Amino acid sequence: MNRREFIKQTAVATVAMPSLLRAQADDRPNIVLFLADDMTWRDCGVYGNPEVQTPNLDQLSREGMRFDGCFTSTSICAPTRQQLYTGMFPVRNGAYPQGGFVRPGVKSMAHHFKALGYRVGIIGKQHYGPPESFPFEVLKTTGSNELLDADASIRVIQDFIDREPGQPYCLVVASRNPHLPYTKGPQDMYDPDKVTMPPYLIDTPETRKRLAAYYAEITALDAELGRCMQVISDNTLVVFSTEQGSAFPYGGKWTCYENGLHTGLIMRWPGKIEAGSSCDALVQYVDILPTLLQVAGGDPTQVDTGRAGAPDGGSGFDGKSFWHLVAENGNHHRDYVYGAYTNRGVRDGTDYPIRSVRSNRYKYIANLNHEGVFQCNVTRFMDEMGWAEAAEKNPALAPRVHALRHRPAVEFYDLENDPYELKNLSEDAQYAGIMKEMRAELDTWMAQQNDRGMETELEAYAHVNPASAKNKLYRESQNK
Repeated sequence: MNRREFIKQTAVATVAMPSLLRAQADDRPNIVLFLADDMTWRDCGVYGNPEVQTPNLDQLSREGMRFDGCFTSTSICAPTRQQLYTGMFPVRNGAYPQGGFVRPGVKSMAHHFKALGYRVGIIGKQHYGPPESFPFEVLKTTGSNELLDADASIRVIQDFIDREPGQPYCLVVASRNPHLPYTKGPQDMYDPDKVTMPPYLIDTPETRKRLAAYYAEITALDAELGRCMQVISDNTLVVFSTEQGSAFPYGGKWTCYENGLHTGLIMRWPGKIEAGSSCDALVQYVDILPTLLQVAGGDPTQVDTGRAGAPDGGSGFDGKSFWHLVAENGNHHRDYVYGAYTNRGVRDGTDYPIRSVRSNRYKYIANLNHEGVFQCNVTRFMDEMGWAEAAEKNPALAPRVHALRHRPAVEFYDLENDPYELKNLSEDAQYAGIMKEMRAELDTWMAQQNDRGMETELEAYAHVNPASAKNKLYRESQNK
C-alpha cells in the first residue's frame, strides 16, 4: 500500500467525526482516554515531525488543546499506566518495577468514576494489578484484541457507548501500537534510506530500517484513533497520550531522559475546550485523573486513594487538577516534574535506579548506582543496530555508545539550549547553585514518596505479581 492509498482509506476517519448523538441525563461529559504504547512524543506531526503521517492526531489537535509540558514519572509501561489510573506516583502506589502491582487497598479511576455514576471500561492493553484495584469492565472481542483496527473492536466500543444512553461512561482505549515488534501499518510508506535521523540516534542501516517500521506503526495507531473517533459524540472529552518514549537507544524508554518522560497530551471537548489551543505549563500523569474527576463533577481533593502518604499527609492524590489551564486560560501548574526509574524487574536489567527533577528549563538526573553498568533491553537493541561497529569506524561516536551503559552520578542539562540532552553540564561551576536547588527539590520529593533510593530498588520484586517467580524469590530471601 502506498502513501496515497493509505491516506485515502483512512480519510473517512478525519472527516466523519462524530457519527453519534447521545442523549445525556446531565451535561457531564463522556470520557475517552486513548493511549499509545511506547511512542516518543516528538514522533508525530502535532509535535513537530512532519515525516510521520498522523492525520487524525493532527485533526484532534486542531479541534482541541495540545499540552506541550506533560510528563510521566516513569518510562516503562506498567508503572506509567498505574500512576495514570491511580493519581499516585509509582513508589507510593507500589507499582514501580516493571510488572509491578499496586499495594493492597489502592483504588483507581474505576472506583472513583463508578462512585460518580459512570460506567467504566477498558479495551486493549491492561498491564495493571491486582484486579481488585482496577475493577474495569474489560471489553472483549472474538479475536486476539491485539489491534484496535478490526471492525469487531470498533463494534465492541460502540456497543459499550450505546448500552445505557442516559448514563455517562469513561472508557480507556489502550492501543498496542507502536510497541515492538514494528510489524503493523503501511510499512512501504516510509523508506529507510529517506527518513531523517533524529540527533539522538546513530545512523546505521539497521537503525534506519527499524525507525521506518516504527513510523509505520505510529501511522497505524493514528488510523486506530480515527476509527474510534467515528463513534464518539460531541459531548465527549477525548484525551490522547503517547505514553512513555520508544524502545530506541536514547529514544526514552527505560530512562529519565526527556524522550522517555515527556509525553504528548491532547484534549478535545467541543464547546468546552478552545479549538487549536495549546498550553506549555508543566503537568504530570498523576494530574490527569484529578482533572477528569473534576470535569465529571467530583471533588478530587476529597478522594480517598486507599493509600496514606499524600503531599498533605492524608490519603489523597499526588496529583492535582489542571482544569484551570483550560477553563481559565492558565499558564502555570507545577514548578517541577519528577522522574523515577527502576531497572530491577526489567528483562536483562541490573540494579540501576535513576531519579530526576525538571523545571521549565533545566533537568537534573541522579544515577544512584552510577558505578554499576546500566543494562536492559535498550542496550541489547543498540548492539542489534550496529552502533558499536559504527563507533569503531567513527571514533567520534564512541562516547555516545559508551554513555548508554556508563553514566556519571549526576547529569544536568539546559533544555532550552540542548533539548536532546547531548551535553552534560554537571561539571560546569556556573550551574552549581541551580543544581543544589534542584537536588534539594528531588530529595524532598523522594522523602515525601518514602523513596529510599537503592534500598527501594532492592525491594522491587516484593511489588511484582505475587504469583511470579521474582516475588517468590524475594519472599524467600526475606525469610532467611
